[in-house]
Amino acid sequence: MIAFASSRTSTPPPARPRFTLALSVEQLLLISSLFWLFSANRLFFAAALKDRLASDASSWGFGLAIGVMVLALHVFLVGLVAHRWTIKPVLSVLLIGTACATFYMQTYGVYLDPTMLRNTLRTDPAEASELLSLRMAGHVLLWAGLPLLALWRVEIVRRRSWQRALGVRLGVLLLALATAVAAIMAVFQPFSSLMRNNKEIRYLITPANYIWSLGSVIAQDLKGAAKPRQPLGLDAKPGAQMSARAKPLVLVLVVGETARAANWGLNGYARQTTPQLAQVPELISLPPVEACGTNTETSLPCMFAPIGRRDYDEARIRGSESLLHLLARAGVQVHWRDNQSGCKGVCDGLPNDFVDDQNAPGLCDGKRCLDEGLIADLDARLAAAKSQSASTHLWVMHQLGNHGPSYFRRYPEAFERFKPACQKDDLRLCSKEEIVNAYDNALLYTDHLLAELVKKLKARSDEVDTALIYVSDHGESLGENGLFLHGIPYAIAPKQQTQVPMLMWASPGFGANAGLDMACLRQRASQTEPAPRHDHLFHTVMGLLDVHSSVFAPEWNLAQNCKTGAAR
Repeated sequence: MIAFASSRTSTPPPARPRFTLALSVEQLLLISSLFWLFSANRLFFAAALKDRLASDASSWGFGLAIGVMVLALHVFLVGLVAHRWTIKPVLSVLLIGTACATFYMQTYGVYLDPTMLRNTLRTDPAEASELLSLRMAGHVLLWAGLPLLALWRVEIVRRRSWQRALGVRLGVLLLALATAVAAIMAVFQPFSSLMRNNKEIRYLITPANYIWSLGSVIAQDLKGAAKPRQPLGLDAKPGAQMSARAKPLVLVLVVGETARAANWGLNGYARQTTPQLAQVPELISLPPVEACGTNTETSLPCMFAPIGRRDYDEARIRGSESLLHLLARAGVQVHWRDNQSGCKGVCDGLPNDFVDDQNAPGLCDGKRCLDEGLIADLDARLAAAKSQSASTHLWVMHQLGNHGPSYFRRYPEAFERFKPACQKDDLRLCSKEEIVNAYDNALLYTDHLLAELVKKLKARSDEVDTALIYVSDHGESLGENGLFLHGIPYAIAPKQQTQVPMLMWASPGFGANAGLDMACLRQRASQTEPAPRHDHLFHTVMGLLDVHSSVFAPEWNLAQNCKTGAAR
């Protein structure tokens, strides 16, 4: 028998495309984490090593240990979700997200904690567009575009079965976790002291900061969505004065945006940024007020909660009804009008609208409306209230105000009195003087809005008892200590972000009906101690509208000690 050799030959593996690198998933994880360690964590290392000398050997040891910790942390976090088929999409998203995050952290000095992430996610498209710039595009192209080109030239190799791959992955995750723990333990005493005294530093570790914060926000929102808001003030009812009222009463509450007390003319600022309000003799301007938070997403719900900042509990506040729901339960006709990004749950289920819906002539450009749109139909609304004898109204108006960074877009050209004013969305392209000029011009426009509002309320005061409260939600940094905008964690926030202006005005009829001693209120406003806070708003509004409930805390009513006769 003659044997013939087989003519079949083995097929050689396909040639790898040029400029392609073969890596395992674990190797790519390590390379990516090393890239972020050196490219995205400059602010973290600067803060962690701030008080350490380069000449001290312990500083180098401490820096090395926390560097290893950051590296191992990112290998562990990304390794939880990355495998052969997901590694490239996951890293692509993280590269772009990290480039964007580092740009805003480095440009404006923000910390990406859960509060900032929540505020970012609730930003409307018009606000978001103002934060985009050519400089940001260049930053993202450099720190995300080039790495993405390299990433997609990588060929993920598979040299093991799925069982072995799973074992290797578990081993890598355990090794990364053990390495992070070992690195921390090596410098435990100084590291624990650093974290204890500067908890906010952890939100500079990128991309772990926004990964953690995003997960926290999603988890809280899902938890909140799973149960209805807890009712507030089920026992709320009108008091004797509210029930016996002969004329309708309208209290207008204007919630300002990003107005800081430091630049408020009525608070002694070197510039007169409130010239029209200064001409209103009945106006009561309070000393700087301590805000509930440093961003709208935190401050707004807190301002309308009975516990405020003094007993701050975010889950409780977000999971409960607001002051507006309590007042509506007592018969007050509540309405919210917004010229920004919504009421953050404060007005859910209650009458509300947006200034855009009114499309007031000459005040809207298709993207944004000027704040005068809030009061464009005020005369008609007051006339309608007049026809409802003995009715009580609370109208909340939420301003666009001084929302940055585009301060120059917040006011008409006629209010550009402080020059030169920054005319750019990217504040780093303007001088400090130009930024402050634009910001102060926007305050001039708020001054005009409030003065016009008082004028309209005065004109109807014979027919309707009227009053006004204005208070900003939070302040703003204008370059002090390298910080811009707002949203710094409250514990380390500068006073420019936490101190805001507040004022009150009441018609004679409103004051008499509420039993207010206006001279006493003016005297109270001249005192800086105890300092007024956002915490006072909830109970002050309840007191002014004469709504009774067990949640009312009279000691937090700014007018409580300024009532006369039966009202006291």
